[in-house]
Amino acid sequence: MAGKGDIRERIEALRERIRYHGRRYYIEDAPEISDSEYDALYKELESLEADHPELVTPDSPTRKVGGEPLEGFEEVRHAVPMLSLSNARKSSDLREWDTRVRRRLGPEEEERLRYVTELKIDGLAISLRYENGRFVRGATRGNGTTGEDVTENLRTIRSIPEKLDGDPPEVLEPRGEVYIGLEEFEKLNQRQEAEGKPTYANPRNLAAGSIRQLDPKNTASRPLTVFLYGVGEGYGEYESHSASLAALKSHGLRVNPYQVHDSIGSVVEECERWAEKRTSVGYQIDGVVVKVDSRRQQEMLGSVQKAPRWAIAYKFEPLAGRTRLKDIFVHVGRTGALTPQAALEPVNIGGVTISRATLHNEDYIKEKGILIGDAVMVERAGDVIPQVVRAVSEERTGDEYAFEMPTKCPVCGEPVSRPEGEAVTRCVNIRCPAQALEHIIHWASKSAMDVDGFGEKISTRFFELGLIKDVADIYGLEAEQLIPLEGFGEKSAQNLIRSIERSKEQPLPRVLYALGIRHVGAVTAELIAEHFGGEDLLRGVESEKLTEIDGIGGVVARAVAEYFSLEDNQNLVERLMEIGLDFERVSAGPAEGPLAGKRVVVTGTLSRPRSYFVERIEDAGGTFTSSVSSNTDYVLAGEVAGSKLDRAREAGVAVLNEAGFEELLSQEPRSSATST
Repeated sequence: MAGKGDIRERIEALRERIRYHGRRYYIEDAPEISDSEYDALYKELESLEADHPELVTPDSPTRKVGGEPLEGFEEVRHAVPMLSLSNARKSSDLREWDTRVRRRLGPEEEERLRYVTELKIDGLAISLRYENGRFVRGATRGNGTTGEDVTENLRTIRSIPEKLDGDPPEVLEPRGEVYIGLEEFEKLNQRQEAEGKPTYANPRNLAAGSIRQLDPKNTASRPLTVFLYGVGEGYGEYESHSASLAALKSHGLRVNPYQVHDSIGSVVEECERWAEKRTSVGYQIDGVVVKVDSRRQQEMLGSVQKAPRWAIAYKFEPLAGRTRLKDIFVHVGRTGALTPQAALEPVNIGGVTISRATLHNEDYIKEKGILIGDAVMVERAGDVIPQVVRAVSEERTGDEYAFEMPTKCPVCGEPVSRPEGEAVTRCVNIRCPAQALEHIIHWASKSAMDVDGFGEKISTRFFELGLIKDVADIYGLEAEQLIPLEGFGEKSAQNLIRSIERSKEQPLPRVLYALGIRHVGAVTAELIAEHFGGEDLLRGVESEKLTEIDGIGGVVARAVAEYFSLEDNQNLVERLMEIGLDFERVSAGPAEGPLAGKRVVVTGTLSRPRSYFVERIEDAGGTFTSSVSSNTDYVLAGEVAGSKLDRAREAGVAVLNEAGFEELLSQEPRSSATST
């Protein structure tokens, strides 16, 4: 039986993979795995978290919908969250869902139970806000709670009217999907090809990228349209889902075609019918959405986590096609992973021309017996990079040959390594350009150091210009370097530099997570930071010491020990410490005490070793930090205190000498309630 540490490791590994692939799908519009593969990872994480609720964290992907809002757009908070849907892969899944719905509603509601089915469009989810019949704002779904304000881009879509017909509610928020038809998509790609430009991967990515253009003129040049399938604000005006759709249609909005059903049997027939004829519609669909029609019954059923109990998505089985494998090339990711990719003779699968597909790893190619030059079967499981599922070996001519994983990184030329027991081959050069850029993007992200304004586009631009080569270089940037760059002015350059400086205040767990150590997610970083500071890790921590921490298993321990044993990594961490980032161990002290909830900096020469005062601070419920920030409560200053004392005075932070420190510790903890 797996121990708790192993389970925690697996959960963190799943979260890291899901976040990575979620970012590739929702934010970068460049997915790497199929929907079914992503769903399998997600379901495994959901199952583990259900069995171990004590390991659930607020930032888990299971607590979010979609991706975080992109930088460059104003954020919009949805008054009614835009939820995602649970999936059904088989007819039996639909019938089991129907049983759960009926059981929750009770026998008195069964006779009135009706369902609505709609085709599940594969585009970009958006919401439109109309006030007094006029279009005032449009937003993407984002993470379900907060999206991007893309009003001006949505105004360019002709199927979104500026003014509604009839007498709509005072506030009406239709929701739907922006997409590009298959015929228009193919024409656009033919034009790109004729002009010698790269073709677009698929309609979904093109639609999403078009809506996220910073210049609405670019959006206007794309053949976008919209189907609406629901209502956020204003839904209370209607007694049923079908009534809300009929109302949207009467107001001049383009509504997703729908059918009302009196039984689950009728629903199943409809889903199976569309599974057979899905290629007959002029746009991409990947399933059928089924909803309880009655609004009152929807309210009775409610929601669980991020999905309503009253709706489910019946997902189609993957589409497949036959083509030839021309070659295999290798992609290098942020963690150095070398992933084989198939170069295919173009093949049309479900209305989309496919010319590349994933081959996962070296073992997958060998297990499937795939040779370069083979005729192969390719599956497109949803709107993502397809996968080669098997070779048509009976058609071989003898000219086919085996793929060999390179022994050197195709990007930097350094040796690669495949650790025993792992399926993935990796580039071990921490300075590999392919890894360096991905690491910079990860470092600056909201979940890591949260450098506001330093998104993927800025990271890539600065990296390509040679302004930064690694994450430590970020802290050497100056406003004067940025002002001459296109898109920057004095104010925006200074704002970015201030944001970079603020990131120095992030605590050690954030810094450890931002370093991008394999298998180290946010929770694991917290555990490590409670036991080891930066100096401890740089001196070299044996993996055995790390496994003594409850929740840290052997795989994580070895990854951490290996990371800090490499000279390049040591040099990077030392530079970050010199820059002023917080590498001090995090206190896990008591919640109560005279310093409960207080952050204390110790500086200068004191009568006793610094470790004595750190221990006193933690015993009193406080947190010792290494740098002065706006969050610092006290600075304990000895002789020759230097720049930290100066910063404390500038920021108005209370400064204590040793006598004042002892007096503070002698006070009784303050009660949470006071009397007058």
